[in-house]
Amino acid sequence: MNTSKTVQQLPAEWITPENFHPYGQVIFASEDGKNFDLEDAQLNLQNGTPRFYIMRLEQRGRKFNKITRHLQCTQCLGSLAGKDWLIAVCPPHNDLNQPVLAEMAAFRIPGNCFIKLNQGTWHAGPYFDHETVDFYNLELADTNVVDHFTHNFIHSHQLEFEMVDRA
Repeated sequence: MNTSKTVQQLPAEWITPENFHPYGQVIFASEDGKNFDLEDAQLNLQNGTPRFYIMRLEQRGRKFNKITRHLQCTQCLGSLAGKDWLIAVCPPHNDLNQPVLAEMAAFRIPGNCFIKLNQGTWHAGPYFDHETVDFYNLELADTNVVDHFTHNFIHSHQLEFEMVDRA
């Protein structure tokens, strides 16, 4: 049995609302008092108790071999202190039990916005080059217990990804 793995580079491009649209939304600052509209995060947190918290991550780097999705809720992620970060994503395809490799994408997210992942969007991250980054996370209180589906690329394809900056 072959146990060697291949490392595949995944070019990361700067996130925009247009290029991230298949996976979710990018939310930038808006004027206080603005009425709710489609530029605001379109959330689904109705299937449980919302949980909004700050998670501290250390020395994440840019490599991953697992990707996760949540089918019962949307998820919002953003960094604190203006630090940029990376995420890999793949469209939901909720009829499939694994992500479609050809549809994987990676994005660099500046520290002045946050992302909302659509229900079922596969995601790996946050990843970053900084020593430590604090992230705010909005999901359901039990998301990581009852709605956490992970695909392991080592087991399925002997594959690991490394996010690299797009030239």
